[in-house]
Amino acid sequence: MGHGGDVIAELTTDHREIKDLFKQFSDTRPGSEDRKRLVDVLTIELVRHFVAEEEYLYPAVRKHLKEGDALADKELAEHARVEQLLADLQQREPGDLDFDRLMVKLRTEVTAHVDDEENHLFPRRRNGVHSYVLEELGNKVRQAKKTAPTRPHPGAPSTPSTPPVNKLLAPGLGMVDRVRDYVSGRGQ
Repeated sequence: MGHGGDVIAELTTDHREIKDLFKQFSDTRPGSEDRKRLVDVLTIELVRHFVAEEEYLYPAVRKHLKEGDALADKELAEHARVEQLLADLQQREPGDLDFDRLMVKLRTEVTAHVDDEENHLFPRRRNGVHSYVLEELGNKVRQAKKTAPTRPHPGAPSTPSTPPVNKLLAPGLGMVDRVRDYVSGRGQ
């Protein structure tokens, strides 16, 4: 991921790619290794996307939008639920009984999150923030995704009071995750 444009265009394109990965998953044979590979790719993309949103989008939401704190807190809570589902999926094999059930839950959570962002948060961002700021946020989000972790870290700080900690930890966790991915062939 890394497409160009303002923050809304960037994140909306991410959403389309994530939706396509869910479709690919649905089109594969239950229990197949292709499903595990697709879950790995989906996890990588979702985690990178979430980290970028948490580092740059949600702090801007807090700063620029009325009721921004409540909106950002809601989005962060959704991220935490999805990250926990991703962590649970990473512990399962495609033939496990819980694997498909967890995927249905994940798809439901992510779809609701995407719909909420695209239908409520993004229009408010577009109307409430200068286009220059949106472009700058798009650049920052693209940069953040390059160094973001690729594995869920549900215990890592992501509360409203700790975004600076996230910005410090994400590149280090990202580097460790990418080394692990390279060695294991995950996401290839």
